[in-house]
Amino acid sequence: MSQRSLGRTVHPHAHHLPLHELLLLLESDRTHGLREEAARARLAQLGPNELPRVRRHGPLVRFLLQFHHPLIYVLLAAGLITLLLGELPDSSVIFGVVLVNAVVGFVQEWRAERALEALQRYTRTETTVVRDGKRRRIPSSQVVPGDLVLLEPGDKVPADARVVWSRELQVDESLLTGESVPVAKQATELPPETDVPDRVNMVFSGTLVSAGHASCIVVATGAATELGRIHQLMGEAVSLQTPLMRKIARFSKQLTAVILGLAALTFALGLWRQQPAVEVFLAAVALAVGAIPEGLPAAVTVTLAIGVARIARRNAIIRKLPAVETLGSTTVICSDKTGTLTENKMTVQAVVAGGKPFAVTGSGYEPRGEILDEESGCPVSRAGSALTECLLAGTLCNEASLIREGGWQVIGDPTEGALLVCAMKAGIEAGAVRGQYPRLEVLPFDSSRQYMATLHRTPSGELVLYVKGAAEALAPRCTAALDENGAEQRIEPTEILQAAETLAAKGLRVLAFARRKLRAQPAILSHDQVSDLVFLGLQGMLDPPREEAIASVRACRQAGILVKMVTGDHAATARGIAYKLGLMSAADSESAVLTGRELARIDDARLPQVVEQTHVFARVLPEQKLRLVRAFQERGHVVAMTGDGVNDAPALRQADIGVAMGSGTEVAKEAAAMVLTDDNFRSIVAAVEEGRAVFDNLTKFIVWTLPTNMGEGLILLAAIALGTALPVLPVQILWINMTTAICLGLMLAFEPKEPDIMQRPPRDPAQPILTRELLLRIVLVAALMLAGGFSVFLWELSSGAPQAEARTAAANVIVMVELFYLFNCRRLRGSVWSVGLFSNPWANSGVVAIVLLQLLFAHWPPVNALFHTAPLSVAAWLRTVVIGLGAALVVALEKKWRQRRATLRPERRLAPVSSL
Repeated sequence: MSQRSLGRTVHPHAHHLPLHELLLLLESDRTHGLREEAARARLAQLGPNELPRVRRHGPLVRFLLQFHHPLIYVLLAAGLITLLLGELPDSSVIFGVVLVNAVVGFVQEWRAERALEALQRYTRTETTVVRDGKRRRIPSSQVVPGDLVLLEPGDKVPADARVVWSRELQVDESLLTGESVPVAKQATELPPETDVPDRVNMVFSGTLVSAGHASCIVVATGAATELGRIHQLMGEAVSLQTPLMRKIARFSKQLTAVILGLAALTFALGLWRQQPAVEVFLAAVALAVGAIPEGLPAAVTVTLAIGVARIARRNAIIRKLPAVETLGSTTVICSDKTGTLTENKMTVQAVVAGGKPFAVTGSGYEPRGEILDEESGCPVSRAGSALTECLLAGTLCNEASLIREGGWQVIGDPTEGALLVCAMKAGIEAGAVRGQYPRLEVLPFDSSRQYMATLHRTPSGELVLYVKGAAEALAPRCTAALDENGAEQRIEPTEILQAAETLAAKGLRVLAFARRKLRAQPAILSHDQVSDLVFLGLQGMLDPPREEAIASVRACRQAGILVKMVTGDHAATARGIAYKLGLMSAADSESAVLTGRELARIDDARLPQVVEQTHVFARVLPEQKLRLVRAFQERGHVVAMTGDGVNDAPALRQADIGVAMGSGTEVAKEAAAMVLTDDNFRSIVAAVEEGRAVFDNLTKFIVWTLPTNMGEGLILLAAIALGTALPVLPVQILWINMTTAICLGLMLAFEPKEPDIMQRPPRDPAQPILTRELLLRIVLVAALMLAGGFSVFLWELSSGAPQAEARTAAANVIVMVELFYLFNCRRLRGSVWSVGLFSNPWANSGVVAIVLLQLLFAHWPPVNALFHTAPLSVAAWLRTVVIGLGAALVVALEKKWRQRRATLRPERRLAPVSSL
């Protein structure tokens, strides 16, 4: 048997081939399994049952690739230039920044690649197989196609396999398909077009057996399994750059071109004026050094790190630093349903008994709540006969138990646990009634018949058979029903089915309950006794939405963020949850919910348009989640994808930011950029708020730092054009850039959030950071810096001051303009008084620090010798301070004018012109 036949022919069709044909194709036996020699041969031919490792660059190459970035090139050039100028301390600082950034990037990439390793660890288990007719316990890595695998509760399925025999087999496939409840499996044939979530005759690698027993024939191992397909999708998924990183990269390229252009222009002007070539070259180098924002990488890193700390205090852990900024850019959140938007606890929401509808309050497994009469809205103070019998049937015909250990927990099937909780809300205690109604016989749930039955003796000595199952299975077997007063009356099966459809239309999972009184205990309880039943009622349940999630979805909408539910659950269930969450309204059409099968029929060209109009995606496969994320990204959206299962990992990695649940699988956590420690959708909204604040503060830093670099460049360019001495030297420019970036610029990273931050719409991902308004302000401040710095330099020279003193005064003007301009940048579109002058103590501390450093710069002899400076007179100091204050006043007036203009012309929008 070839690997091709095993991996490509058998696996896709294993669910619909007749079992005897499948066994013949696999050369196996339904009772004796494979021969040991055949198993060893297949293991040697096909390899171990493990996910393949993806070949990647080695550690050294990955580390070197961290330097492959335009901004890094600019910084390396700055370091080289300062080294050539003999400024070893400054070049060391710049090279140190480059090295730290490379190390951080390398570590982040290494952590991200652990996602694939976590997926491989997830499949390493042991399993029981039958070979040569004997049971053996072997590592799951040694399982081969054709092996007969035995499954029991608690087992992890080692490979994709076809069910040969089963007894009440229930498999938890939530990690693979997103289905919120265990799936009943049985040995049957299915149509070829049956989707993976509906293949009830198949078990899949990595899923968990929650109940029952089975023997299964393995049809695919390793990469050929459904889990292997997810592994391949994760390898194909590309971890995209964040919007900020894309903008920074674009800005770096443009900045490099501008710096080289200005340096070349400076050199050409000097030669044209017949100035010495060496002096002109040094001036060009000085201009290049001044134009490079050395503090930008440090500011980005510090601002993001502060955002990480703030988000951690709000129950979210950031695994990849740039993800902080991405949160603030998010325009779409694709959220899983189970456990993320819902409580992951089945809860009975509605009961129909005696022909009357009842509503059930409360959620989760805590038996707190009431049963209300839907017509009157009043609590049911005393359960009527029909309602009592319906709840009693749900308690007795039940294999689960409810315990209280630190909190209420269900042992067994979550659906059966929900029935126990509902009964307790009416005062029916499982332990008590099970003692009063001892169980005599049981017909376990049979997936082919869709019901379960238990025989009990009542306190009065009667024999009662209670039956629980699907409405369509019990309705034909019912000949009567209990009315409101407990009397039996005739009923048609269509009446039961109509009532069940009404509950199902609300997205509820519906179970029917019936009973039959027997005159004598049968020797053997059989399905023949499940007839002539008396219908007791219906119970409809669902996994309810989190209360916090409802508020969080509302907050996202107010912030202009689209929320899309992406789930493996049924469309009706997903639609019901979507209504409760506020994702859909009564006005939304049926097209607002799209199933995986419908999604598969939509071509890639039309899909991006369809996804924006759809609120819920149900019964979707892992590759379809990945396709959805890509479709949103094609529309220009910044996508956040939440999830907790193995099936979510590829989409988590492809998304601009993947958000994993803390209780989810390690695979999902390692693939994600952020992990919610409380599994609460509300924490996503908090993280988005912090992300927006981070972007605001980065913008403030950029708007603050660029005028300095531009102003320094203009001062040097003007000096060359006028043929004067340089007002500031390269080494002085380095001093200014490094000290002000650390003491002033970085303090903007600690700026508190602005009050209206979550009332703004999300930024257009295509819009640059700098609008025309901000760019014009940068030019204005640079011009003020040019005028003030050059004027003071010429004034000092004309007053007879030495050149060193004049240069010191010019450098001081640049610093004073930056110092007072800092307060303008604390609020880009309003006065600093609106946020409070002392609301950021770090900024005030930085101001004090830079004043002290400038005093050392001008008056400490060792620094004078190192930076070619000289002490200033009191008058010179006053001139520099007045120029700084004047520049800040001009900017304040400009902001006030723009604010007034925007008020008078609210329809006017300033278009962005910069690609940063």
